[in-house]
Amino acid sequence: FDKSPDTGLRLDSLIARVTNELAGDNDTMEALQAYFTKEQANGLTLKKKSLQPFKSSNKYSGVIYDGFSYLIGAPQILLGDDWSTYEEEVNHYAAQGYRVLAFGKLTSEQVEPLAAPITPYAFILISNPIRQEAPETFAYFGRQDVAIKVISGDDPVTVSHVAGKAQIKGAENYVDARTLVTDDMVKEASRTYTVFGRVTPGLKRQLVLALQGDEHIVAMTGDGVNDVLALKAADCSIAMASGSDAALNASQIVLVDSNFASMPSVVAEGRRTVNNIERSASLFLIKNIFSFLLAILSIIFAITYPLKASQISLISAFMIGLPSYLLTLEANNKRISGHFMLKVLKNALPAAVAAVAAIGLLVGAAVFFQIDYNQTSTVSTFLLSIIGFMALVRLSRPLTKSKVAIIAVSILAFIISAALLKNIFELSHVTLDVFLLGLVFFLVGESIYRNLSTFFDFIANKGWRRFKWFRR
Repeated sequence: FDKSPDTGLRLDSLIARVTNELAGDNDTMEALQAYFTKEQANGLTLKKKSLQPFKSSNKYSGVIYDGFSYLIGAPQILLGDDWSTYEEEVNHYAAQGYRVLAFGKLTSEQVEPLAAPITPYAFILISNPIRQEAPETFAYFGRQDVAIKVISGDDPVTVSHVAGKAQIKGAENYVDARTLVTDDMVKEASRTYTVFGRVTPGLKRQLVLALQGDEHIVAMTGDGVNDVLALKAADCSIAMASGSDAALNASQIVLVDSNFASMPSVVAEGRRTVNNIERSASLFLIKNIFSFLLAILSIIFAITYPLKASQISLISAFMIGLPSYLLTLEANNKRISGHFMLKVLKNALPAAVAAVAAIGLLVGAAVFFQIDYNQTSTVSTFLLSIIGFMALVRLSRPLTKSKVAIIAVSILAFIISAALLKNIFELSHVTLDVFLLGLVFFLVGESIYRNLSTFFDFIANKGWRRFKWFRR
């Protein structure tokens, strides 16, 4: 209608009056107020009694006057029993990607719950533009085997069309969430559908929990108050800086440019951080486990600890400190999987046990053959460092030119320091017999390290996956 059929008022002026009475606290209302301006409502003498704010649970808002109300919101809700009369027309626009809002009059002040269906005056069409970079962003996550779920309070037909324009895989599989009335239906829908329309805040949270129940790691992106419950339930919560304060406070990550296209770089930075910390932690743990086990053996067998503090410092500086720092600056986009601590232990234990075995045998031989303690500690230093550098090479795979350069610099710095600063690090001359003895025990340690690494890899790939806690 150009004019409301009962009052004769211009319809655009009437809509402008109603929308500008309401709070512009969401994108939809801001868009309406920008199109239907206050100037268009000049001259109307309607005086409101109260407001009906928008709620995710009812999907509409409006202004209450003396004896009647004007409401704007989801047609399926506001039209009630009359929905079937307008369903074909609304779905026609929704299938084109428009968000359809119904505007009309209710001849009652009772708006929650609705006393009756509204008398519709107009359907307002709102388009949802797709950012140019959106398809490539979703394609990236598709290549990473990430399943995209679109959860919205809007009409599922509209959301499906928009998701299709963004080239989200499975966008044609949509459901009206109002039909999901049991927990089992929600769980089954979470496995079956990609697009969810007419979703309430509580149901968003249910969907997140259902996905987690199927052992998925769930990241939730949202910007409104109605997203808070789902954001708090998700394993990783991401908010847009332009969103509500509640969403920002509930989220672990905030995209300051409010652009989802930033997510690939966020994922890359997260992977680089976690993977590099995992590698550094493994290197530190090699020395710590080795020191602990060797200290226990020294107490049990009443032998002198074979390494001096200065020698431990030499190993820590060039086997752990320098390469860990330099490798942290490297890009590392390897997918994160498994349990962090178990992976660190899997990487560290073989090298630590191999070093304890090799040095333990050397110490036993030194006692038997009465080898000088200074020679024993010197050979022990080199045994631990060589096995440590072997672990460094293994942890740096796949090897790149820059990684090879970092490892080479670390080894070279170790050798130069040992040669030029041998007095500081208390390294002594080693006889040929002791050198050959150390070489034999190194081969023993290398064999132990290689076989233990293979065994732990097998256990990690086969055994640990049976336990849910380890997978998460």
